[in-house]
Amino acid sequence: MSYAIYIGRDHTPDGIAWLAGYGDEPSSHWLEVVPRGTYESGATVEVGVGGDADMPGHRTRMPVSGDIARHLRVSYSYFRGVPAPITNGGLNEHGVAVRDIWSPSRPDLVAMTPEDQTGPNYSDLARLVLERSRTAREGVEVIAELIDKYGYSTYGGNCHMIADPDEAWLIIEFAGGRKLWVAEKLGPSDIRAARPGYMGKITDTTGENFLYPSHFFDTAIEQGWYDSAQGPFDVDAIYGEGKGPYPAVAWIEEEMRIRAARPEKIRREDVFWAISTDRLTGDAAGYGQAVPLLHPSHDALRMMWHAAVGPLAAPLTPVFLGMTGVPDEYAQHRYLTQGEAHRFLDLRKEKENPDTVSHVEQGIEVADSAVYQFKRLMHLIFQDNSLMGEVSDHWRRMEADLADDLPNALRSAELLLEAGEPDLAARLLTNESHRWLDIGLEDCNAIVSSAHTRLRRSGRLNRTKRPHTPEQI
Repeated sequence: MSYAIYIGRDHTPDGIAWLAGYGDEPSSHWLEVVPRGTYESGATVEVGVGGDADMPGHRTRMPVSGDIARHLRVSYSYFRGVPAPITNGGLNEHGVAVRDIWSPSRPDLVAMTPEDQTGPNYSDLARLVLERSRTAREGVEVIAELIDKYGYSTYGGNCHMIADPDEAWLIIEFAGGRKLWVAEKLGPSDIRAARPGYMGKITDTTGENFLYPSHFFDTAIEQGWYDSAQGPFDVDAIYGEGKGPYPAVAWIEEEMRIRAARPEKIRREDVFWAISTDRLTGDAAGYGQAVPLLHPSHDALRMMWHAAVGPLAAPLTPVFLGMTGVPDEYAQHRYLTQGEAHRFLDLRKEKENPDTVSHVEQGIEVADSAVYQFKRLMHLIFQDNSLMGEVSDHWRRMEADLADDLPNALRSAELLLEAGEPDLAARLLTNESHRWLDIGLEDCNAIVSSAHTRLRRSGRLNRTKRPHTPEQI
């Protein structure tokens, strides 16, 4: 149940749009900076799903070419048998941000899906959009072209929210093996949440606000699901579940519209609240991302706010496109990584079975795991409501401090870039972000130590097999 929310720039005091959200997956998560590059001539990448996926298919190799845009992303190791590493998206050097969200297709379409399905899966699409797109609309065109040419490997229906500083698009990719997709444009005055991805009626067919393949309507007519006499094509009723917006979507959109109507409009704090409220965010949220959508003077200054786990238990911290890497504590660890339970940091059995060797670097594994420590904190606060409020207040104060410090870091890096010192600028951005990430983890460890002692001494550690969790929508 991944989640995304787009806030158009008309609703913010500084005229900056936002794309925020997280992925709901239980496996390990880690932050990555992917450098700019170029595919070699004749290069191919493996895409799709294998026979052990929840909805099986065949992995195939797809030709790739051209440049790879530098980008930030969060990767993870497991979801419904989709091969790792998986990503829901991130931010690239052109200012295109991507979020992946589930979007259940009509049960008939799920049943139609071939068991030998081929083509890129949802993660392949998100990654290729980050690599190739210069605008949000280009992101839609990348997905459309890939599906048209190679097909689409589904787990039952999915969508992507793709945004740049000027506009955003919600594109839904349907199950069924029929190469069906539809995209809706979101503009400056829109507030749109996806949990799951939802689309109502197609209100125009000019190509300005909605895009879809040429067989989109014909397929529904052939199946007996739509008659043009019914009026405008209702995407959710015809190709989706037919349930309309989920209660969580209706609730968070209304909350944000109320905030948008205030004189101060929707501020950074409101965007962060939208992905950290315990009404929506719990253990399933594997991380948090919030991207301010703007064009800075240099691409290296593009940034997103990142939380190692769901942001109700971890601070959102600035990370920069110009960083040279991430702290070892926030890189991939063995904790919750799919398959690591049968692997070793040992080479004795490598010859007979290479998969017995861990995929995690030994030098990184000896560092603390931010995901593990913040997960500890999450499950401590779920056992103590007063502690949950204290921790939330602590992280929100830290985020406010970082927001105050951020302009100085950006201006310092900008001066170095304008002086022709990109390496020094990268060093500054890396050091600042690492320092902030380290402070957050230090605070987390201190709170965990105190909270665990407090709950243990008072006899309030939950020793049952029924975990305490917030009441959610």
